[in-house]
Amino acid sequence: MKNKKYQKVYMIFILYLLQQVAANLGHPVTPQFVSNLGIEDYMFGVFFASMSFGLMIGGIFWGHLGETINKKYLIFVGLLLYGLGQFGFGYLGNQYLMSIARVVSGFGAASAVTLFVSQIVESSPKNKRTKNLGYNVAFLTIGASIGYYLGGQLGDNDFFIRLLGTNNLSVVFLIQALMNVALAFYVLYIFNFEEKEVKPVKQSMFSSLKYITSLKWTYIIFFVSLTLYSMGKVNVEKYLDVYFNDLGYSTADIGTFVMVTGLVSLFASFVIVPLFAKMKKQLPAILFIQLGSAVILFIVFRSTNFSISVYTLYMLFIMFRTVYQPLEQNYISNHVQDGKYSLTMGIRQSFFSLGMILGPLLGGFLYQKNPLVLFDSSAILFILSGILVILLIIENHRNKLREI
Repeated sequence: MKNKKYQKVYMIFILYLLQQVAANLGHPVTPQFVSNLGIEDYMFGVFFASMSFGLMIGGIFWGHLGETINKKYLIFVGLLLYGLGQFGFGYLGNQYLMSIARVVSGFGAASAVTLFVSQIVESSPKNKRTKNLGYNVAFLTIGASIGYYLGGQLGDNDFFIRLLGTNNLSVVFLIQALMNVALAFYVLYIFNFEEKEVKPVKQSMFSSLKYITSLKWTYIIFFVSLTLYSMGKVNVEKYLDVYFNDLGYSTADIGTFVMVTGLVSLFASFVIVPLFAKMKKQLPAILFIQLGSAVILFIVFRSTNFSISVYTLYMLFIMFRTVYQPLEQNYISNHVQDGKYSLTMGIRQSFFSLGMILGPLLGGFLYQKNPLVLFDSSAILFILSGILVILLIIENHRNKLREI
């Protein structure tokens, strides 16, 4: 039985990798695609926020259903919706309809993002969860890198242009949609998530929302901390490429940098995460990462030699970012009621996605004023996130004193 569970976890890693390949195909061509349509630059932020909004509402929805319905059916439907949304984004040609398509994409993608993670948690023994969640981040990174590379090749490579007609960039989104459909049917007919049949229980969505209100205040504090961290993280990731461009770096320079960060992330996932996984008290580790990330941002973007700083000290930030995700997911999973893994991971996804909406809304305004203010704001958000974790550490200490 244990071997079957481990095999299931490894298969989820592969599925997540393939899903991330499909998810990232459109990223390299999106700026040119939107520009070719004559759409204003500000719509980039709207499209990103629309996708994040879909992820936010989808997290709780799919997490709720994942408690009572076989996950493979939910992921099947979600991937079909994701494919439909990306097809619509590529062919509707109207910025408002494209925004709606992005909401559909995010809503559908949330099924895989939420339920893959909850299944890893359910299939992993407690002492292996952090490590397995770290490996999941590694496969996510590999898939995203492959997808990003292939997407760029589809848009620029003469061979693919002649073979598939991808000089029409809408075709790239069609390919992306078809890949998601293929993955959906693979999950439906070949992969099985459940060890035993799931017996449906009548449970309304309102009961899931009520479950949120029943959570301990410490749990809510951690989710708010996660939102603040997400806001800071997404702003750094979203605007660093823009900052590179403003400093006069070429697209080749940016591509090389992305490749290096990917390699560093892989190293952290396979080497650093297992070391952190051995720690019994992971809240202090999360706090260290949050405050350390803030210090790094304050230093790197004030450096007189940005090139050296971004390839040295900033790589430590990449390691911190990589380690943070499995740690916070494991912390959440260790405080979940039995039978509530999918729902709780859905709630986690919604709070994280809320940060992906609020971050860029704040970030666009701040970057326009001064790029340094934007990166400083991310550091401050990490500090605020850390302060909330300090409250949790203090509360845990008080609880232990009461037990004495």
